[in-house]
Amino acid sequence: MQALIDDIAATMAKAEKRGKVADYIPELGHVDPQQFAISLATVDGKVYSAGCATTPFSIQSISKVFTLTIALGQVGDSLWSKVGREPSGDPFNSIVQLEHESGKPRNPFINAGAIAVVDAIMMGHEPKETLGEILSFVRYIADDDSIYFDHAVAASEMAHRDRNASLAHFMKAFGHLRHDVDKVLGTYFHQCAIAMSCEQLAHAGLFLASDGINKPSGIRVLAPQRARRINSLMMMCGHYDASGEFAFRVGLPGKSGVGGGILAIAPGHGAIAVWSPGLDAYGNSLLGTQALEIFAQKTGWSVFGH
Repeated sequence: MQALIDDIAATMAKAEKRGKVADYIPELGHVDPQQFAISLATVDGKVYSAGCATTPFSIQSISKVFTLTIALGQVGDSLWSKVGREPSGDPFNSIVQLEHESGKPRNPFINAGAIAVVDAIMMGHEPKETLGEILSFVRYIADDDSIYFDHAVAASEMAHRDRNASLAHFMKAFGHLRHDVDKVLGTYFHQCAIAMSCEQLAHAGLFLASDGINKPSGIRVLAPQRARRINSLMMMCGHYDASGEFAFRVGLPGKSGVGGGILAIAPGHGAIAVWSPGLDAYGNSLLGTQALEIFAQKTGWSVFGH
């Protein structure tokens, strides 16, 4: 398996087209697009890595998987009264659908849906308390207390928040947000600014590869049915309006972030994290997607069979 991981990294190092970094968040625009990392954490406790797999990066929307997990643990299925479970077919920051559907976001992985999830887990608390809970949870499932918030990235997002603020105010107008919009947004931007390496991210995703249990540690993170539901949402909605293309090419539940990371889950096998900052036209890592496509072809781990 290490030979395969090394081979994928070597192939990606030679790639000429590397995509475009997310410069609409200025702090992310400074990241070197030449970087590539891949890490596989298996359910039996092994880790295989290549490239800059210990370099922290801003996980951005991948964090939505973790806040969804927290929300389902806290409020259960009542969450679905605030956010839907359908693919959007629109860009991740689209406001059009919200207007058509009375302010209820299509799914938890588009920006509006993730903002609604943050509102659900705040439960009357201040942002500082909620962020402490989110960071503690991510450190717990990754078994690594060095994971941190990149405050410079969070500040950069807050300074360019107009689009997300529009989404939040729109939902508030329809009664879908309970808390103050600025407090929800501040929490959301810091959540997206969690910095992790590929190795940490692969560890953190392991519970989704084995029905809610982090097998190496024996920790049950959530119920089997909820783990399967999160995987299904990652498959249908994890790559925004390119989710169908990712399912077609890779065949694994996955969640991307505009920081260039992707977390993919191979149920029964392990979690794979890739990172390459250059994005395609849909906001997904260009080389990360290619790497996962090669990985799925070589391992036969697609959920759709060999």
